[in-house]
Amino acid sequence: MSLFTPMTVTCPHCQTGQAADAVGSVNADRRPDLRQAILDNSFQVINCVSCEVDFRLEPQFNYLDVDHSHWIAVYPARRMPDYLEVEDEAMDAFNDSYGTEAIPAAKAIGDDLQVRVVFGWPAIREKLALREAGLDDQVIELLKLDLLRRLPEAPLSPGVELRWVGISDDQMSFVWISAETEEVLQELGVNRMLYDDIVENAESWAPLRADVSEGPFVDMQRLYMGEGRAAAE
Repeated sequence: MSLFTPMTVTCPHCQTGQAADAVGSVNADRRPDLRQAILDNSFQVINCVSCEVDFRLEPQFNYLDVDHSHWIAVYPARRMPDYLEVEDEAMDAFNDSYGTEAIPAAKAIGDDLQVRVVFGWPAIREKLALREAGLDDQVIELLKLDLLRRLPEAPLSPGVELRWVGISDDQMSFVWISAETEEVLQELGVNRMLYDDIVENAESWAPLRADVSEGPFVDMQRLYMGEGRAAAE
Protein backbone atom coordinates (compact mmCIF):
# COMPACT_ATOMS: atom_id res chain seq x y z
CA MET A 1 0.00 0.00 0.00
CA SER A 2 1.17 3.53 -0.76
CA LEU A 3 0.55 5.91 2.12
CA PHE A 4 0.11 9.68 2.08
CA THR A 5 -0.33 12.11 4.98
CA PRO A 6 -2.43 15.28 4.63
CA MET A 7 -0.46 18.29 5.79
CA THR A 8 -0.05 22.02 5.32
CA VAL A 9 2.99 23.03 3.28
CA THR A 10 4.49 26.48 2.74
CA CYS A 11 5.44 27.72 -0.69
CA PRO A 12 9.17 28.57 -0.60
CA HIS A 13 8.61 31.39 -3.11
CA CYS A 14 5.72 33.38 -1.60
CA GLN A 15 5.32 31.70 1.82
CA THR A 16 1.66 30.87 1.22
CA GLY A 17 0.40 27.81 3.09
CA GLN A 18 -1.75 25.19 1.39
CA ALA A 19 -2.93 21.63 1.84
CA ALA A 20 -0.93 18.78 0.29
CA ASP A 21 -0.54 15.02 0.61
CA ALA A 22 3.02 14.10 1.60
CA VAL A 23 4.12 10.60 0.71
CA GLY A 24 5.10 8.24 3.51
CA SER A 25 5.54 5.05 1.51
CA VAL A 26 5.32 3.92 -2.11
CA ASN A 27 4.33 0.43 -3.24
CA ALA A 28 5.30 0.53 -6.90
CA ASP A 29 3.87 -2.91 -7.59
CA ARG A 30 0.38 -1.62 -6.82
CA ARG A 31 1.02 1.95 -8.01
CA PRO A 32 3.36 1.81 -11.03
CA ASP A 33 2.19 5.33 -11.86
CA LEU A 34 4.08 6.59 -8.80
CA ARG A 35 7.27 4.90 -10.00
CA GLN A 36 6.82 6.60 -13.38
CA ALA A 37 6.21 9.95 -11.67
CA ILE A 38 9.55 9.60 -9.85
CA LEU A 39 11.28 8.78 -13.12
CA ASP A 40 9.80 11.78 -14.95
CA ASN A 41 10.44 14.13 -12.00
CA SER A 42 6.77 14.99 -11.46
CA PHE A 43 6.23 13.15 -8.15
CA GLN A 44 5.34 15.36 -5.15
CA VAL A 45 5.48 18.54 -7.24
CA ILE A 46 3.04 21.13 -5.88
CA ASN A 47 1.65 24.11 -7.75
CA CYS A 48 1.25 27.08 -5.40
CA VAL A 49 -2.35 28.32 -5.19
CA SER A 50 -1.10 31.89 -4.76
CA CYS A 51 1.94 32.55 -6.96
CA GLU A 52 1.35 29.49 -9.23
CA VAL A 53 5.03 28.51 -9.04
CA ASP A 54 5.80 24.80 -8.82
CA PHE A 55 7.79 23.48 -5.89
CA ARG A 56 8.61 19.99 -4.64
CA LEU A 57 8.16 18.48 -1.22
CA GLU A 58 11.24 17.07 0.47
CA PRO A 59 11.43 13.30 0.09
CA GLN A 60 10.98 11.17 3.22
CA PHE A 61 9.51 7.77 2.42
CA ASN A 62 10.13 4.07 1.89
CA TYR A 63 9.90 2.69 -1.63
CA LEU A 64 8.98 -0.94 -2.34
CA ASP A 65 9.10 -2.52 -5.79
CA VAL A 66 9.12 -6.31 -5.62
CA ASP A 67 8.94 -6.62 -9.39
CA HIS A 68 12.23 -4.71 -9.72
CA SER A 69 13.69 -6.16 -6.46
CA HIS A 70 13.98 -2.75 -4.79
CA TRP A 71 13.50 -1.53 -1.23
CA ILE A 72 14.76 2.03 -0.91
CA ALA A 73 14.67 4.40 2.05
CA VAL A 74 14.52 7.95 0.67
CA TYR A 75 15.64 10.91 2.80
CA PRO A 76 16.10 14.65 2.24
CA ALA A 77 19.44 15.61 0.73
CA ARG A 78 20.31 17.62 3.85
CA ARG A 79 20.47 14.38 5.88
CA MET A 80 23.41 12.96 3.92
CA PRO A 81 26.10 14.00 6.45
CA ASP A 82 24.31 11.72 8.95
CA TYR A 83 24.34 8.76 6.57
CA LEU A 84 25.62 6.24 9.14
CA GLU A 85 22.76 7.05 11.52
CA VAL A 86 20.31 7.02 8.63
CA GLU A 87 21.57 3.63 7.43
CA ASP A 88 20.89 2.17 10.88
CA GLU A 89 17.43 3.73 10.96
CA ALA A 90 16.62 2.40 7.50
CA MET A 91 17.88 -1.11 8.25
CA ASP A 92 15.74 -1.23 11.39
CA ALA A 93 12.70 -0.36 9.28
CA PHE A 94 13.59 -2.95 6.64
CA ASN A 95 14.26 -5.69 9.19
CA ASP A 96 10.92 -5.06 10.87
CA SER A 97 9.05 -5.34 7.58
CA TYR A 98 11.05 -7.73 5.38
CA GLY A 99 14.22 -8.71 7.23
CA THR A 100 15.28 -10.48 10.40
CA GLU A 101 12.25 -9.44 12.47
CA ALA A 102 9.62 -10.00 9.78
CA ILE A 103 7.16 -12.87 9.54
CA PRO A 104 8.38 -15.76 7.32
CA ALA A 105 6.24 -14.81 4.31
CA ALA A 106 7.50 -11.22 4.36
CA LYS A 107 11.09 -12.33 4.97
CA ALA A 108 10.90 -14.54 1.88
CA ILE A 109 10.05 -11.42 -0.12
CA GLY A 110 12.84 -9.47 1.56
CA ASP A 111 15.44 -12.09 0.63
CA ASP A 112 15.08 -11.00 -3.01
CA LEU A 113 15.11 -7.25 -2.37
CA GLN A 114 18.10 -4.98 -2.89
CA VAL A 115 18.20 -2.54 0.05
CA ARG A 116 19.34 1.01 -0.60
CA VAL A 117 19.41 4.38 1.17
CA VAL A 118 19.35 7.55 -0.93
CA PHE A 119 19.27 11.27 -0.26
CA GLY A 120 17.24 13.62 -2.45
CA TRP A 121 15.07 13.25 -5.56
CA PRO A 122 17.93 12.98 -8.10
CA ALA A 123 19.32 10.01 -6.17
CA ILE A 124 16.09 7.99 -6.04
CA ARG A 125 15.42 8.68 -9.70
CA GLU A 126 18.93 7.49 -10.57
CA LYS A 127 18.47 4.16 -8.74
CA LEU A 128 15.18 3.44 -10.50
CA ALA A 129 16.50 4.44 -13.92
CA LEU A 130 19.62 2.31 -13.52
CA ARG A 131 17.56 -0.74 -12.63
CA GLU A 132 15.33 -0.14 -15.66
CA ALA A 133 18.43 0.04 -17.87
CA GLY A 134 19.85 -3.15 -16.39
CA LEU A 135 22.96 -1.42 -14.97
CA ASP A 136 24.75 -2.06 -11.67
CA ASP A 137 24.56 0.96 -9.37
CA GLN A 138 27.83 -0.01 -7.64
CA VAL A 139 29.66 0.00 -10.97
CA ILE A 140 28.14 3.38 -11.79
CA GLU A 141 29.54 4.81 -8.55
CA LEU A 142 32.97 3.42 -9.45
CA LEU A 143 32.63 4.97 -12.89
CA LYS A 144 31.89 8.34 -11.29
CA LEU A 145 35.11 8.08 -9.29
CA ASP A 146 36.97 7.17 -12.47
CA LEU A 147 35.49 10.21 -14.21
CA LEU A 148 36.70 12.50 -11.45
CA ARG A 149 40.24 11.32 -12.25
CA ARG A 150 39.78 11.92 -15.96
CA LEU A 151 37.98 15.26 -16.01
CA PRO A 152 40.19 18.37 -16.17
CA GLU A 153 37.78 20.08 -13.81
CA ALA A 154 34.51 19.25 -12.07
CA PRO A 155 31.96 21.46 -10.27
CA LEU A 156 32.23 19.28 -7.16
CA SER A 157 31.07 21.14 -4.05
CA PRO A 158 28.73 20.56 -1.07
CA GLY A 159 25.24 19.81 -2.36
CA VAL A 160 26.36 19.27 -5.97
CA GLU A 161 26.25 15.67 -7.20
CA LEU A 162 27.16 13.71 -10.31
CA ARG A 163 24.12 11.65 -11.37
CA TRP A 164 23.56 9.14 -14.17
CA VAL A 165 20.42 10.09 -16.10
CA GLY A 166 20.25 7.86 -19.18
CA ILE A 167 21.82 5.80 -21.93
CA SER A 168 21.47 5.80 -25.70
CA ASP A 169 23.36 3.29 -27.83
CA ASP A 170 26.92 3.42 -26.49
CA GLN A 171 26.62 6.82 -24.78
CA MET A 172 25.77 7.35 -21.12
CA SER A 173 24.47 10.69 -19.90
CA PHE A 174 25.45 12.22 -16.57
CA VAL A 175 24.62 15.58 -15.03
CA TRP A 176 26.11 17.71 -12.31
CA ILE A 177 23.03 18.65 -10.32
CA SER A 178 22.04 20.41 -7.11
CA ALA A 179 20.61 17.74 -4.81
CA GLU A 180 18.16 20.14 -3.16
CA THR A 181 17.04 22.44 -6.00
CA GLU A 182 17.47 19.82 -8.77
CA GLU A 183 19.05 22.49 -10.96
CA VAL A 184 21.22 20.92 -13.65
CA LEU A 185 24.57 22.70 -13.66
CA GLN A 186 26.41 20.77 -16.35
CA GLU A 187 25.85 17.79 -18.66
CA LEU A 188 28.37 15.11 -19.46
CA GLY A 189 28.45 12.35 -22.11
CA VAL A 190 30.41 9.17 -21.33
CA ASN A 191 31.17 6.19 -23.57
CA ARG A 192 29.60 2.92 -22.35
CA MET A 193 33.03 1.32 -22.80
CA LEU A 194 34.23 2.86 -19.51
CA TYR A 195 31.44 1.07 -17.63
CA ASP A 196 32.22 -2.21 -19.38
CA ASP A 197 35.92 -1.89 -18.54
CA ILE A 198 35.10 -1.76 -14.83
CA VAL A 199 32.88 -4.83 -15.12
CA GLU A 200 35.57 -6.74 -17.02
CA ASN A 201 38.26 -5.77 -14.49
CA ALA A 202 36.20 -6.50 -11.40
CA GLU A 203 39.10 -7.87 -9.37
CA SER A 204 41.19 -4.70 -9.58
CA TRP A 205 38.16 -2.58 -8.63
CA ALA A 206 37.08 -4.88 -5.77
CA PRO A 207 38.65 -2.93 -2.85
CA LEU A 208 37.09 0.36 -3.93
CA ARG A 209 33.79 -1.38 -4.67
CA ALA A 210 33.78 -2.71 -1.10
CA ASP A 211 34.24 0.84 0.22
CA VAL A 212 31.44 2.26 -1.94
CA SER A 213 29.03 -0.51 -0.92
CA GLU A 214 29.98 -0.74 2.77
CA GLY A 215 26.34 -0.05 3.67
CA PRO A 216 22.98 0.48 1.94
CA PHE A 217 23.99 4.04 1.06
CA VAL A 218 25.74 3.01 -2.17
CA ASP A 219 27.20 6.29 -3.36
CA MET A 220 30.70 7.58 -4.02
CA GLN A 221 29.94 10.51 -1.70
CA ARG A 222 30.21 8.27 1.36
CA LEU A 223 33.97 8.21 0.70
CA TYR A 224 34.16 11.96 1.32
CA MET A 225 32.33 11.98 4.65
CA GLY A 226 34.50 10.51 7.38
CA GLU A 227 36.25 7.16 7.57
CA GLY A 228 33.17 4.97 7.18
CA ARG A 229 31.32 2.49 9.33
CA ALA A 230 34.29 0.33 10.34
CA ALA A 231 36.12 3.35 11.79
CA ALA A 232 32.94 4.61 13.49
CA GLU A 233 32.46 1.29 15.25
